[in-house]
Amino acid sequence: MTAPVIERAETADARVLGELIAEAFQSLAACRWLVPDPVGRLQILSDDFHILVEHALEWGLVETTADRRAVAVWLPAVGDPLPPPSDYDKRLVAACGEWTERFRLLDDLFEANHPQEAHHHLAFLAVGPERQGNGVGSALLRHRHAFLDEQGLPAYLDASSADSRDLYARHGYRASEPFRLPDGTPFWPMWRPAGG
Repeated sequence: MTAPVIERAETADARVLGELIAEAFQSLAACRWLVPDPVGRLQILSDDFHILVEHALEWGLVETTADRRAVAVWLPAVGDPLPPPSDYDKRLVAACGEWTERFRLLDDLFEANHPQEAHHHLAFLAVGPERQGNGVGSALLRHRHAFLDEQGLPAYLDASSADSRDLYARHGYRASEPFRLPDGTPFWPMWRPAGG
């Protein structure tokens, strides 16, 4: 396979990349818990991820393939805490409707389990279903890890499935004991030391 062209996303990409993340994640157990309604799930997730991608475009780094069918969303945690997304509470309610409290609970779980040490946070890695299993996600990881290793910076993420946990382990991340949603769905906190 030819290595994908990786470029920095722009503000105009926020909507399509939010939709891509929703498309890639909608069948995950965590997303089924967040939005039990299968009919509305994709749209609700798309609207929520749009908010978060916009935030990362302002405060972090969003890297994507040239065709916008794979994306890595990174947020630095190296100094003062980042502000929340603009008008987050209002936008979250508009996006998530009756499921808003579930999204808030997940936000609280993420915050409670987030490490304090300086690092770069991989908020999302998503690949369109038609491109999964072809090394595109790994290419996005290697691309960013090269920079982090040069800078001597560790990385952190929350793996939302055993498959993703195992993928990240192959890239130098070490899993801790999972934290869980109310239905028992696990998220594995994973840390990649500086230098891999």
